[in-house]
Amino acid sequence: MPPEYRTGHFGPQLIAFCLYQYHQCHVTQPLLLEALREFGIDMSSGQLNIILVENKESYHLEKEAMLEPALRGAGYINTDDTGARHDGKNGYCTHVGGSLFSYFKSTESKSRINFLEVLRGKYTDYVISDEALEYMFEHGASDDLLNLLEEAPRKHFANFKKWTKHLGRLGIVTEKEQRLATEGALVGSLFSHGFHDDLVIVSDDARQFALSLNALCWIHAERHFRKFIPVSDQIRLELDHVRHAIWSLYRDLKVYKEKPEASRKEALSKEFDRVFTIKTSSAALNELIGRTRMNKEKLLRVLDYPHIPLHNNDSERDIREYVKRRKISGSTRSASGRQARDTFTSLKKTCRKLGLSFWKYLQDRVGGHGKIHPLSAIIKERSRRTAFC
Repeated sequence: MPPEYRTGHFGPQLIAFCLYQYHQCHVTQPLLLEALREFGIDMSSGQLNIILVENKESYHLEKEAMLEPALRGAGYINTDDTGARHDGKNGYCTHVGGSLFSYFKSTESKSRINFLEVLRGKYTDYVISDEALEYMFEHGASDDLLNLLEEAPRKHFANFKKWTKHLGRLGIVTEKEQRLATEGALVGSLFSHGFHDDLVIVSDDARQFALSLNALCWIHAERHFRKFIPVSDQIRLELDHVRHAIWSLYRDLKVYKEKPEASRKEALSKEFDRVFTIKTSSAALNELIGRTRMNKEKLLRVLDYPHIPLHNNDSERDIREYVKRRKISGSTRSASGRQARDTFTSLKKTCRKLGLSFWKYLQDRVGGHGKIHPLSAIIKERSRRTAFC
C-alpha cells in the first residue's frame, strides 16, 4: 500500500475533503456525516470526529512554529479577542495577526498575563531581563520588588512551577506583586525569543493589549461617538460637527500614510488638539471628547510609524470566524476539539494571506507530499523579502 493509505480506512483525498468541509466551509459534523453517507461512504460518527480533530499533532506543531518568525519579521501586529465557550463554560479566543499570518489561541482568560502567554507561543519560560525590569518599573512596581528580582542570581526559569517557587523563596507573595513580576518575566521571555521593541500592537482600547508601542484603532474610538445618544436637536447638531471633524482628521492621516512628511506631523498633532478640545452644550459629550483626547499618543502613533494601519479591521475580520462558529455550533466540548479549531483556523487564514490554496495545502499535508514548504519558512522568507525591499 502507498504510505498515505496506511493511516486508516480512508484515503488522503477523502480525509482532506472532510477537513476542508468542516474547517473551511463550516459544515457541522452531523451534516457532513449525512453527506458522506449519501455519497455511499460508510463512516461512523466517531471515525469522522477522529478525522476532524484527533491526532493532529503535526498541524499543531506547524501552527506554533509560525508565530516566532512572524513576530520577528512584522512591523506591526493586529490583535483582538472574542468569546469562545468551551465545555459549557465561558472562555475567550485571542487573535494575533499581521499581513502574513493569523494566530488563534483559546483560553479561559483574557488578562494581560494571558495575552503575553499567547504572544510567547510555544515557549514556557520566564526571564528576568532589562526589558522585564523596565516593564515592571513603568507599571508601578516598588523598588523593593525590583531590587529583589534584579539581585537574585537566577534570571531564567523553565516553567511556571519553577517561577512561582522562585517568587516564594524571595517572599513575593501579594497578588499585585506576583502579577507584576509574572507579567514582567513574560515580557522578558518575549524579548529573548525575538520580540522587538519596534513592533507596534494595533488594537482597541482593551487594557490587556497596551504593551510596548500600542496604537489604537480609530474606528473603535469613533464608535463611541456614533453610539452617543443626543437628548436634543442642538446636541445632535454638535455631535454631527464633532464626528465630521474626526473623520476629516482621519482622512488627513490616511493621506499622511501615503506620503509621510516630517513637516506635516506637527500640523496633524495640532489638528488633533483642535478636534478634541471642541466644547459642546452636553457635559457627557464633552467628557467623551476629553477621554478620547487622553489617548492622543496612541491614536497618533501612525505619525512615527506610517506603515501601521489606522484601524483594527483586519483582526476583526479574522476573528469573526469564531462568531460564525458560535452561531452554527455553539461551543467546543473536548480539549482536542478546541485545539483543532484554533489550529486549522490559524492555518487556513495564514494560507489565505500567503496566497496559498488551503485545499491544496490540506492535500499536501494529508498525503505527506511535502511540496508546500512549512508555513513558518514561507513567512520568514516573505518577511525577509519585504524588509529587503
